[in-house]
Amino acid sequence: MAQQTKRPAPKQGPVQHPKRRDTGSGSGGLRPAWIALGALLAVGALAGFALFGRGGDETTASAGGLPATSDYHSLLVDPDDPNDLVLGTHDGLYRSTDGGSTWSFDDLAGQDAMNLARPTSSTVWAAGHNVLARSVDGGSTWLDVASAGLPSLDVHGFAVAASNPKEAFAAIAGAGLYRSTDDGESFEQVSAEVGPNVMALAVAPDGRVLAGDMQRGLLSSADNGKTWSRLHDAQVMGLAVNPGDSSRVLAGGPGVLLSTDGAKSWRQVLDVPDGAGPVAWSASDPDVAFAVGFDRLLYRTGDGGETWAPVGGGAR
Repeated sequence: MAQQTKRPAPKQGPVQHPKRRDTGSGSGGLRPAWIALGALLAVGALAGFALFGRGGDETTASAGGLPATSDYHSLLVDPDDPNDLVLGTHDGLYRSTDGGSTWSFDDLAGQDAMNLARPTSSTVWAAGHNVLARSVDGGSTWLDVASAGLPSLDVHGFAVAASNPKEAFAAIAGAGLYRSTDDGESFEQVSAEVGPNVMALAVAPDGRVLAGDMQRGLLSSADNGKTWSRLHDAQVMGLAVNPGDSSRVLAGGPGVLLSTDGAKSWRQVLDVPDGAGPVAWSASDPDVAFAVGFDRLLYRTGDGGETWAPVGGGAR
């Protein structure tokens, strides 16, 4: 185990907007994808453990804006405070303690936090460019996890079952979907067809796995990823199941989509012309959720996802 280190906040730069791209033929007429720019995870599983401490406290962004960094990948809401948010970016983690009005650099400098998962109040996972890490103290410190069975750490989707925190799924770009039942110590492939193009994963309380596949659309599996059915043709980059009402599910992609019947049917509740990515519910106030727009705005709902407004009243 390496000694504890402190990593400085990355230098600020202009936000890089995601480019729209067509997925080509064979996608069933899917809408263009909203893909964030930047390098997305590479190389094999890490062979050791390293302990990282928190970074700097550089404050960025004004009311309604997001940190001036490239690529917004993932989002978490503190289980006890709906105003305490963590945003995963290409440059590490940023934190807001005022509901997204202002942000400061938090941790994992220079690491591409494409995925964040918090199955318990103290356990947090981060999967990104050359990183599969776990925190057991709510994100104060991180340990790299060396998992057997993953072909690489090109993890474009990662989710942990809240009903069973030892069960995790990892979508490896170009390889497939992998499942762990031993708290991430080892993974086995469950699908070669679904996973190579997945950008979002979530596990519902009933065990269903939801996947945003950029070629196939929004998919669902009831057998741990072995077989799949299509729920929607939207190209989804963010998924979140309401912790207080599992019938309410959010999806980010062509704006924000909401399901109130457990992901069976969907309707668009927020139009974001530039597209939307990460979405996250508040566990302590399940009527509250947030969505990251690729227009550099953070959106908030206080009525279970029915209506949305930019945080701080930011202009669209």
